[in-house]
Amino acid sequence: MSYSLKQSRRFARAYKKLHDNVAADVDAASEIVAGNPAIGERKKGDLADLFVYKFRSQNQLYLLGYTVDEAVRLIYLEAVGPHENLYRDLKRS
Repeated sequence: MSYSLKQSRRFARAYKKLHDNVAADVDAASEIVAGNPAIGERKKGDLADLFVYKFRSQNQLYLLGYTVDEAVRLIYLEAVGPHENLYRDLKRS
């Protein structure tokens, strides 16, 4: 049984700016994560509650950051984008 997905405002703004073919790859990555939330790598330190799933689109590495709420089987999509500055921006919020 897969988890439900919910977008944060940061994720929605970043997703809206993506090209259609990259957005399709993000949708596919989101479905993979919804099926198995443990597939992502858990971060350490300030971002200890964050999981990151890495995938390729347009020959570039993209990261999908998410948190998991086991009690209600919900995945919060926190951020998406290339590696540059993704972690820095997440730490600021």
